[in-house]
Amino acid sequence: MFSRRSFLAATAAAGALPQVAMSQSSAVFDPTPQEVRIKKGYEPGRLLILPRSFYLYFVTDERKAIRYGCGVGKAGLEFTGTATIDVKKEWPTWRPTQEMIERSPKTYAKFANNKYVQPGGPDNPLGARALYLFQNGVDTYFRIHGTTQPETIGQAASNGCIRMMNEHVRDLYARVPLGTVVTVL
Repeated sequence: MFSRRSFLAATAAAGALPQVAMSQSSAVFDPTPQEVRIKKGYEPGRLLILPRSFYLYFVTDERKAIRYGCGVGKAGLEFTGTATIDVKKEWPTWRPTQEMIERSPKTYAKFANNKYVQPGGPDNPLGARALYLFQNGVDTYFRIHGTTQPETIGQAASNGCIRMMNEHVRDLYARVPLGTVVTVL
């Protein structure tokens, strides 16, 4: 569901960060992947994520990118900075971090006081694909992944990860190799 709040956040972010996206984007959030023009200076193969506008950009050529809609972390839980994709998984397994279990004990009750890992599949919160973000060879525990909650695309609703529609993350997964640089602004 697209809300007034997400519209205002996307509009404010688009105005605050004109150096990445050119004026080809509209003021209405559209998660559909589309080719867009971007500012010169971003090398092909890099991922740029603008959390305030809820878009992920895969730079394909000088001044060109494929823009995908995404969901991002709730306030205080978001990732910023630069990382690399060091692991990629199809239908990944998942277990919440201990911090997530402590923050939301009712939500993650089945994971408390055990080592249970949810198998990959259509009910797994990471969805169809996951790209694991690392800094200096160390897992950040942040991911770019699919979701079982497509209604959260265009919102700050996750525990920090970047969420995408399953069909969109499948497309991105096929395009990016291990070692891809990811910058979250």
